[in-house]
Amino acid sequence: MKKEIREVDKKNGIVQITTVDERWYVKPVKNKKTGVPEYEFVPSVTWIAGYYPKGIGFYKWLAQRNWDEAEAAKEEAGDKGSRVHKAIIELLDGNEVKMEAKYFSDLTEDEKPLDLVEYEALMSFVDWFNTRNPEVLDREFVVWGNGFAGTVDFLCRIDGKAYIIDFKTSQSIWPSYEMQVSAYKHALSNPKIKDGEDVEMMILQLGYKRNKKLWKENLVEDKFDLFKSAQQIWANENEGVKPLQKDYPQSLSLKVEEKTKK
Repeated sequence: MKKEIREVDKKNGIVQITTVDERWYVKPVKNKKTGVPEYEFVPSVTWIAGYYPKGIGFYKWLAQRNWDEAEAAKEEAGDKGSRVHKAIIELLDGNEVKMEAKYFSDLTEDEKPLDLVEYEALMSFVDWFNTRNPEVLDREFVVWGNGFAGTVDFLCRIDGKAYIIDFKTSQSIWPSYEMQVSAYKHALSNPKIKDGEDVEMMILQLGYKRNKKLWKENLVEDKFDLFKSAQQIWANENEGVKPLQKDYPQSLSLKVEEKTKK
């Protein structure tokens, strides 16, 4: 995957910078002492949460593969999840998604139609939505916390209760997933949420193979304390790390001087 820079919150000027090993969020701020405009960089929630141990199940899975196989499997899973997420956003925006529709992945530059596994995951989302009938409050929006930022998949109300929902196409739930939604909740500031309203957290597995519905709701207890522990580990391992910043000219030209013939 090449370096990707994309605007994720136009109103607040927030930009997401993603490379193979890093994901930053950056927004314009004013220096508190001088008042001079500058940029604030913070790591993503997913990057921080990735520093928390995934558990014995993950390491057993990893031990059964060599490094290249494991990396390829993780990239393929992320590739699948990225395209399914984009299709879900189209549905939530009121658009029709055709089977042959093509989507880019955040991990690769390939644009291709959803495969059958991805399309089944999308079908399971449609079934969940029609079954649970959520009130849509917001989708794919940025939250900015104390030293971290992230993108929430879905904010809704179901039977009068507000939920932050993270969509997953994986068959397993890792502790890092629970820490992600916990961090989102603690950074949440949305006008659709009433003052004092409690917000539940949910990981919604799509394309889930262990039941007939092909989806599973996983309610999450608050794991923000664990996230803060992972944040400390991240800070220790990445002390002094900042995104590479370099000024580039808007255009290029050569200064060609005419040679005087003798």
